[in-house]
Amino acid sequence: MVSRNIVLRNALLLIVMLLATGLSAQALFPSESSAAAPAISRQSIESLTTIGKAMAEISAAVKPAIVNISTTRTVKVPGGGDPLAEDPFFRHFFGDNLRRQPREEKSAALGSGVIVSSDGYIITNYHVVKDADEIKVLLADKREFSGKVIGSDPKTEISVVKIDAKGLPTLPWGDSDSLEAGDLVLAVGNPYGLNQTVTMGIVSAVGRANVGIADYEDFIQTDAPINPGNSGGALVNVRGQLIGINTAIFSTSGGYQGIGFAIPSNMVRTIMVSLIKEGKVTRGWLGISIQRITPDLAKQFNLTDENGVLVSDVTENGPAEKAGLKRGDVIVEYDGKKTDEPGLFRNMVANTAPGEKHSLKILRDKDLLTLKVTIGELPPDIQQAENGTYVNALREVGVQDITADIAKRLGLPPRVKGVIVSDVGEDSPAYGVLTQGDVIQEIDKKKIANVKDYQQIVSMIGRDNNILLLVYRRGSSLFITLSTQK
Repeated sequence: MVSRNIVLRNALLLIVMLLATGLSAQALFPSESSAAAPAISRQSIESLTTIGKAMAEISAAVKPAIVNISTTRTVKVPGGGDPLAEDPFFRHFFGDNLRRQPREEKSAALGSGVIVSSDGYIITNYHVVKDADEIKVLLADKREFSGKVIGSDPKTEISVVKIDAKGLPTLPWGDSDSLEAGDLVLAVGNPYGLNQTVTMGIVSAVGRANVGIADYEDFIQTDAPINPGNSGGALVNVRGQLIGINTAIFSTSGGYQGIGFAIPSNMVRTIMVSLIKEGKVTRGWLGISIQRITPDLAKQFNLTDENGVLVSDVTENGPAEKAGLKRGDVIVEYDGKKTDEPGLFRNMVANTAPGEKHSLKILRDKDLLTLKVTIGELPPDIQQAENGTYVNALREVGVQDITADIAKRLGLPPRVKGVIVSDVGEDSPAYGVLTQGDVIQEIDKKKIANVKDYQQIVSMIGRDNNILLLVYRRGSSLFITLSTQK
């Protein structure tokens, strides 16, 4: 004990002597913060400051042309079953009268839009304004206007909204065809209702198709954060030009995960002009069926590589047949642009004005040929079938082919063939009758093998005709009758 006291006394004496000589406590017990920190060079500070100021300038120039779009719509909510309705005693006396009828509710949604003309034309996504009863447009300067949908194209997810205003700020159009992976971009919109939000990223890829968002896909993929509410907002380049309309994200959680998609500005502009001038979208048409070239197909057709798209069918008297195109030809270029992706080639043709002449470079029996083709207009019956816009009792019913994965997930036996019901619109006579996951096996006693069969048969059914369906549902098949008299 005495020894310990002597040690403590000597330590205190030493501290007092050091303090008396002017040494600070910091010298005795140096803190972690006093350690020499790595110096930040002036060059680094100036470079990052310059970049920051540039981003701030672009944001300030772009944000006035970005608007908040809020919508209200009436939705039908299926009625729940009264517990008494399942009791045989009550059903004997009251039948189905105990079942609650579908009710209507008001639903609100938020999105974004881009002003592209000073007299009030605004571009947004189709799903932002679909079936809206009321559209409110909030400008950056806090003014609010009522909006009206001028035209929509569900196949590309584009809508044009008009407000009654003049002298509005706009975004200049950029050339989306000039984009390359790695280009710096900004996404501007209203995620989660937070107005005028700007996020930065790069172009991850261009020409993304087969994403499953729209029928005609040529998406710009970006890692600029895009969240719910950003739909319809702007994707801009470093010049402050509009190079895309933010549309969707790839996510397993519902939130941003680093993969966002935007519709290229060149496609948007073409669709917008057509909607404003004609009230509809007029698409080019070749009259062919095409498919991707697989290694097996390349071997069968004696091709040295898998470049181009394979022509699997040619419509009689269509533009392609008139130009000399044949089944088995491989289209490798369209106006000098490579055509390795069937979806992108389809977009190239669709975005071409009918009546224009264009060149096709094809491979036929190892010979490289150039054909001149006059693009036709997509026939109304084909466009109707693609849109699913039938006038009969199957209108607004979405279907898709049965894949191996879908069959496994739904537990479908091998004997069940047909198409899967993927969606039923609220205004469809089939709403509340057909449900997602139903398999339509027959229509009016005609067997259905795939979506093509479905479209061909449904397109021939009249407006007021009753429709007899054979549907597979939860382990058994049943007949269902649909009528336009809901």
